Amino acid sequence: MNDSEDADLLVQLSAELNNFQEIAKYILPLPGEVPRLEGMDVWGGTRPLNGSVGGDHLIYVDFKQRFDLAARMARASDAGRPEIVENLRRCQRTAGIAVIDVAGHRVTDALLAAMLHQALLLGALYELDMSGRITKRLFENLNTRFYQSSGTHKFVSMIYGEISEDARFRFLSAGHPFPAVFSRRHDRFMEISEHLCVSFPPLGMLPSLDAIDRKTTAQSVLGFKDRYAINEWWLMGAGDILLLHTDGLSEHRRENESYFPDRLERKLREVKDGSAREIYEAIQQDLVAFATPADDISLVVVKLAS
Repeated sequence: MNDSEDADLLVQLSAELNNFQEIAKYILPLPGEVPRLEGMDVWGGTRPLNGSVGGDHLIYVDFKQRFDLAARMARASDAGRPEIVENLRRCQRTAGIAVIDVAGHRVTDALLAAMLHQALLLGALYELDMSGRITKRLFENLNTRFYQSSGTHKFVSMIYGEISEDARFRFLSAGHPFPAVFSRRHDRFMEISEHLCVSFPPLGMLPSLDAIDRKTTAQSVLGFKDRYAINEWWLMGAGDILLLHTDGLSEHRRENESYFPDRLERKLREVKDGSAREIYEAIQQDLVAFATPADDISLVVVKLAS
């Protein structure tokens, strides 16, 4: 291959990479997709380590914005399915938030995040039609799909949680850092009981025991993953702040000093009276002032009205 051919190949590869980045950017949440719940203020974002996209990803599922719940309730009522109608009615006051972290922070790691993005939202459609809500079944199927396709060298940690207008937070964690709750009344992070913090291996690391197709799934020397369980927190008082984040935040450090939780807690004391967006932006500025990030960092701020 001569120099001219090398140059042409480099141009072609650069164009392909730029095209991939543009496609990946289109699946990032837009400001209008931020959940809108009565008494709740939500804002979040991702800071890629390299370029405009990386291994971190956010998905917002504001059910009343994404789906025609009224039409689904009418159809379920006509079919004589009152339990589905009731579940859909609860979805009107609920929003889902998924925080995803693919091992690695290169642009191409966004491919797995994009795959999960589309799979989760497509699965959500079927879940609403079948049950009127998102169930653990969706995540068992996602785990099986990623176990069969992504390979053991690429782990995907994820937390999917649903926050409702009564301040209940229900979530499933797959190898992901647990959320943090800052109490406005006590002016500090709250300790959460261990029995309220159940976690499972990263998505795709182990096959699901609960999958109906487990007999046709390649075996793992580590066995099967236990059935998913849901953590349920009745978590917040007036003005309290819930933080969902990736390990880029919880492991952020300079030399021997960690940013989380002490430095972050001090910053929250300063900005706790701001909006969710103002709190998010203040934390972003503070963590960069503290140290240059060494990983993608994602953060979602959920604030209960004072």
